[in-house]
Amino acid sequence: MTIPFNKPYIPWSSFRYLVREAFSGTIAGNGRYTKKCHAFFEDRFGFAKVLMTTSCSDALEMAALLCRIEPGDEVIMPSFTFMSTANAFLIRGAKVVFADTLPDVPNIGPGEIERLITPRTKVIVVVHYSGLACDMDRIMEIANRNGLFVVEDAAHAIDSFHRGRPLGSIGHFGTFSFHETKNIISGEGGLLMVNDREFEKRAEIIWEKGTNRASFYRGEIDKYGWVDIGSSYLPSDSVAAFLYAQLVRFDKIQAARKKVWWNYFDLLKPFEQKGFLKCPVIPDFATVNGNIFYITVQEPGTRDDLMAFLKSRGIIALFHYLPLHSSPYFLDKHDGRALPNTDRFSSTILRLPFYNSLGKNRVKVVVEAINEFFSSR
Repeated sequence: MTIPFNKPYIPWSSFRYLVREAFSGTIAGNGRYTKKCHAFFEDRFGFAKVLMTTSCSDALEMAALLCRIEPGDEVIMPSFTFMSTANAFLIRGAKVVFADTLPDVPNIGPGEIERLITPRTKVIVVVHYSGLACDMDRIMEIANRNGLFVVEDAAHAIDSFHRGRPLGSIGHFGTFSFHETKNIISGEGGLLMVNDREFEKRAEIIWEKGTNRASFYRGEIDKYGWVDIGSSYLPSDSVAAFLYAQLVRFDKIQAARKKVWWNYFDLLKPFEQKGFLKCPVIPDFATVNGNIFYITVQEPGTRDDLMAFLKSRGIIALFHYLPLHSSPYFLDKHDGRALPNTDRFSSTILRLPFYNSLGKNRVKVVVEAINEFFSSR
């Protein structure tokens, strides 16, 4: 038996929507399925304004443009993240300043943020790892006190909340990912949440290659032209059609994924009590959204041995981010500060197989293999 790391959920209706869109006469961006997806997120989560993008990376790049990042501006973010989080700001000329994670949760620490603020700081970027919320009350207080933008990289965090508020809705801007490994997928794809209405019109302009085309289509102006910088961030409507097939099954998908998450948590908790591993720590202000399930072990070598052992049993588990501050690209750009929690999480975290149709019996197979590994050491 092979248990893959990921198995994308693709309902048959996806193809019906795609065919319907293909025969509609146009599959360019901002068509009827894009509008349907926008309406879903605005109605479901109360986001002020959303714009579909070709990726979460593009949504982050739009956020950087909306923050008017200029060369020399400083942006504080975690090192334990995907390089797109940093790239979005680096390509605008920002100086990225990496902060360490908390000791027990691989999310950016508010105290670390506060220590790193300088007169050049302009933006704080938070990453809600595995869908578990960062401490947004403290982070927003720090940002407001210092006049800083907050961007939520919520790539993992659709349908996750901080004290009842949807992640992605708390900072000035938020971003989702619809990559095939995420909860809701379109293969590739993303979403920008604009939470401050002051930025809505400019966001549309940036999204439409720097033109006021969206206003033209709403009949607000009699012609459109080039009015700002921007790019072609909007996806084909065929991408939106694929995504919409997922959105109409949103509750079903989320119920299945949360069930997998809690199956892992309940079955692995006894091994945590034996000292073999640690399960995710859920802050009291956070919720579980069924994005990924990870464990941490005591030593890097143990993680690598466990990963190899599981692979020998046909179970594919994966490590996660290599710290950005020690990456080949950034090595000579980092200020030399040690980020011990980041390094520890990077070398000891293991993501277990996770997908909608992963039943409890197969979760038990994974857990039994983990038990076999530790019992033999």
